[in-house]
Amino acid sequence: MKYPELNFNIVLVEPQIPNNTGNIGRTCVATHSMLHLIEPLGFDISDKRVKRSGLDYWPELEKAVYPDFESWYNSVPDKSRVFFFSARAEKSFYKVQLQQGDYFVFGREADGLPETIKEQFKEQLVKIPFPGKVRSFNLSNAVAMSLGEGLRQINL
Repeated sequence: MKYPELNFNIVLVEPQIPNNTGNIGRTCVATHSMLHLIEPLGFDISDKRVKRSGLDYWPELEKAVYPDFESWYNSVPDKSRVFFFSARAEKSFYKVQLQQGDYFVFGREADGLPETIKEQFKEQLVKIPFPGKVRSFNLSNAVAMSLGEGLRQINL
């Protein structure tokens, strides 16, 4: 079944681990979502580990690569529909009313989003709450959780 529009947009700011990006790409294909990668990347996009994690779905992935955050942000048509993920945010992602086409922005695996971005967009900062004793979720797991909630909300 071909969907007329993308469901969601996943944005990775300076991702570092090729296997995570490959897994996220595969999840984007499965959920009919687009992957936006903001450089610098911690790997070459043609890295075999990226493609191995993405399996044979990588060619099906709708993706774009941007040289910097500003280039990506200037391409966003409705800036109010962008949600920035941080383990230290106050607002739960599960309290947000999502819409098809929303953007979910995630930072680097080692240290998350840069402080400048978190400060600039603090009203759009969200977290995936967790009751257990961990500091944060693995990036590919967090993306999958956000897309699952998004699909649930738009009734897919």
